[in-house]
Amino acid sequence: MSEVRRAYWEPVNPRSVWPAMKAIKAEDPLPLELHTHAMSGLGSMTYLKAADAGVDIIDTALSPFGEGTSQPSTEPLAYTFEHSKEFETGLDMDKLNEASEHFRPLREEALASGLMDTKLLGVDINTLIYQVPGGMLSNLVSQLKQANAMDKFEEVLKEVPRVREDLGYPPLVTPSSQIVGTQAVMNVMTDERYKMQSNEFKDVVRGKYGSTTIPIKDDFAKMILGEEAKTRITHRPADDIESDLEKAKKEFAEYIEQPEDVLTGAMFPGPAVEFFKYRQAQKYGIDSTLLNEEDKVLPV
Repeated sequence: MSEVRRAYWEPVNPRSVWPAMKAIKAEDPLPLELHTHAMSGLGSMTYLKAADAGVDIIDTALSPFGEGTSQPSTEPLAYTFEHSKEFETGLDMDKLNEASEHFRPLREEALASGLMDTKLLGVDINTLIYQVPGGMLSNLVSQLKQANAMDKFEEVLKEVPRVREDLGYPPLVTPSSQIVGTQAVMNVMTDERYKMQSNEFKDVVRGKYGSTTIPIKDDFAKMILGEEAKTRITHRPADDIESDLEKAKKEFAEYIEQPEDVLTGAMFPGPAVEFFKYRQAQKYGIDSTLLNEEDKVLPV
């Protein structure tokens, strides 16, 4: 698969996306893909400005599952681009409509079962006021539903920017968005802010996730970590991790056919070996189920 540079954008004024994407395109020859959500009401506008700036790929969703915390809908954007001289998507509107018709009953089933929540389907101005991305918002709703505390939704939204400020304004993308959101829920659900903290939240304060946009205040770090705050990480955390690259090269040597195989094996050792064996069987006619592991012998 060819390389693609991927950008995430939300929720920001669509006018600012043009110079940002233009600058990236000027510096990097890779195709540029942009991802955003529709909850803020700015998603489609953002994509149009991004396309004008030269973005090659945009993430959308068919209309039955588009908008809200999902991506902007595919069909109106495809129609818009097809009716402009600069862009051609190659998408067939009749085929798109056929696909949408297929999924509409599934949407109704999801709404009836509660799998989809109407609170997350439209535009919510709170995403602009509190700077809460669509993906993070759906996760907050899920957590509050599990706790039977949807009445706390607005209170949690207001708590999110306060937690984010305390944590040094980390970008609200995975995993930091979930860390901030979970802590906001904890703060609201308990009778005292920061009475409980997740291990991941503490690790951000420790510096295990790297430097935050603004340094976390010392008094806040001491409140969260106690005496451990004196040993917070101020360098690149990954420098403390021993490299396993050479170990992975040896461990998966019999399967490696391309450099990417080393990384695949290191990241997903169990599934990777199964895939490597399957690939060998398909490519070389080797049935690994007949292999004598101890003697490394296959029957002929």
